[in-house]
Amino acid sequence: MKSPLRPRRPVGAVFWRALWREPRRLAALGFWSVLEAAPAFLIGYAIARAIEDGFARAEPVTGLAWLAALGAAWLVGAVAARQVVLGVAAVAEPFRDDLLTHVVEGTLNRGTSRDSAAVARATLQVELARDAFAAVVTTVRGFAFTVAGVVLGLATLAPQALALVLPPFAAGLGLFLASLPALARRQRAFLLADERLADEMTATAGGLRDIEACGLREPVAERLDRQVRAQAAAARALARVTAARTAALAVGGWLPVVLVLAGTPRLLDGGLGPGVIAGTLAYVTQSLAPALGGLVQGLGVSGIRLAATLGRIAASAPPAAPPAAPPPPRIRPSACDVRLSAVTFAYGPHSAPVVDRLDLTIPEGDHLAVVGPSGAGKSTLAALISGMLRPGAGEALVGGVPADRLDPAVRVLIPQEAYVFRGTLMENLTALGTQDPQGTCTDLAGRLDGAVTAVGARELVDELGGYGARLDPAALSAGQRQLIALVRAYLTPAPLVILDEATCHLDPAAEAHAESAFARRGGTLVVVAHRLTSALRARRILLMDGTRVTIGTHDELIRTSPLYADLAGHWHPEPVS
Repeated sequence: MKSPLRPRRPVGAVFWRALWREPRRLAALGFWSVLEAAPAFLIGYAIARAIEDGFARAEPVTGLAWLAALGAAWLVGAVAARQVVLGVAAVAEPFRDDLLTHVVEGTLNRGTSRDSAAVARATLQVELARDAFAAVVTTVRGFAFTVAGVVLGLATLAPQALALVLPPFAAGLGLFLASLPALARRQRAFLLADERLADEMTATAGGLRDIEACGLREPVAERLDRQVRAQAAAARALARVTAARTAALAVGGWLPVVLVLAGTPRLLDGGLGPGVIAGTLAYVTQSLAPALGGLVQGLGVSGIRLAATLGRIAASAPPAAPPAAPPPPRIRPSACDVRLSAVTFAYGPHSAPVVDRLDLTIPEGDHLAVVGPSGAGKSTLAALISGMLRPGAGEALVGGVPADRLDPAVRVLIPQEAYVFRGTLMENLTALGTQDPQGTCTDLAGRLDGAVTAVGARELVDELGGYGARLDPAALSAGQRQLIALVRAYLTPAPLVILDEATCHLDPAAEAHAESAFARRGGTLVVVAHRLTSALRARRILLMDGTRVTIGTHDELIRTSPLYADLAGHWHPEPVS
């Protein structure tokens, strides 16, 4: 059976598609680039005319007029430069979105959705690639338009000087481009060595207690020392290759100056004036050499980083799963009670368990609050119940079905950092489906309005401009994103709802409104409490303290648990207005 997911494009195709997807946007970028390059075209000609037609003839007004024209060109270039930055950003963001889609589709196509660490690493690589992509587009675009402006200006001012300027410039450019493959290899080797060292140091820092307890200090130190030496060797090799950049700048940026100065007598004999010589030198020193320097720096750093990052993204994709081994089917149980039997979970083979031999039963329709100190395992428990994590030992069942085999429509987990994507508000609210007991698609607006009112998000919907408003996640506050995610969860038909500090960015009144709505909604509700008031609204409370757990009502725990009594003693309820 073929996967319903569409085949992925190669990573390189994502690069070119981002550039050419919107020709009108690219044309606008080209227009502003022409204006930005105006000073590069005018600088030599304006200086030459200011000297030859103005100051050399004792006509300062003419000379100043040419310099004023050059100043006006710089002002126009400054305005255009701002528009160029915005245009490059408009191209870079779709590139990021396409690349992120490429990564996510690859994960789904390969059936590795549980490897959250790999996805997180790939997402970080995507952000690095986006920044490098923007830098490369900016650099190459600026270089191309500047060189075109200089060549056109020199051809207008002093065609004879082109023979002195262009050959060494082309040689320097060719030398730099020829060094790029070696530079890319050394840069990639350095990145890999740096990543290996970071991974080794992270693993060592996390296991210091075990290392000391087992007497492994010396072998671990030796292993770290080898990684440090490997990174240092990669850095030295990279530094040796980058010396080619200095040679390229010397040949392409400054050798033309020497040749123009050396050829000045011949140029003067050919009828060119001193002002034209000065203008030619201005073209080289103020436009051509800086453009080459920017290209060397941009491609030599950002370009190599982009190539290495795209290579890392392509290489980090896990091998395709064999067609004969499809993922196990998802199961929709007839009931929604939760039962954990001797569940143990640790985040590493040598780490202490966060949850240890836990037995817990949550009847269908129950409302359970989970409280405890930070790091007690509350979020881990939420992930185990939802099936996001699989127990190391024991079993976590929902309606008799292993939690990791549940049909996604059965449960919904809202974490502390709520997810909102670019799109309309309605698309965000209905992303997980909507509860429709009759199985029809009618009255969607009524169900939306009901959920928004129940959760307490009506003011937010009005503030954003209604359900058709397009959302920019970065423009929303953490509390606004949480409200959107809460309405999304409320709308789903899922009979099991897990709120993992999903109201922590709301004020106490808004939190109470939202949690009360989920309690009235029906089904099984598990709330990892951010405030103790969440526990007071629950039917039962699970107190977690490391691997020790206690369950009961608020009054029972006050009497029997010193820890809970201490937590309650430090809680001050909000005054009722």
